[in-house]
Amino acid sequence: MRTKILGVAVLAVIALAGLAYWFSPARELGSRTKGYQAVLLDNNQVYFGKMADLDSAYPVLTDVFYIQTTINQETKQQNNILLKRGKEWHAPDKMVLNARHIIMIEPVTDGSTVAKLISQATGK
Repeated sequence: MRTKILGVAVLAVIALAGLAYWFSPARELGSRTKGYQAVLLDNNQVYFGKMADLDSAYPVLTDVFYIQTTINQETKQQNNILLKRGKEWHAPDKMVLNARHIIMIEPVTDGSTVAKLISQATGK
């Protein structure tokens, strides 16, 4: 009798763990990270790219873009420019991020200004 109860309890725990994984936010977000994502880090830097390995401690961002802000000294007007990573001296082709420093991940929607600028930069 005890072995039957123990067997049912083990099966219930396995079923609950499976359901918890199936409905987990990480699995849900991981399945929806198609296209470009905006990634906000805890140092207030924002990068745009394609996210991989989201469920790991070190997700990878490829095809990375970022915004550089310049100020016209005469007019004091602020100008934002979208730049592709990889043109730096060390020519990085990806960013390996520490998941503990990621505050937020949001999709870059097709009609957004960032999506249009990325499309112009990549010719797609």
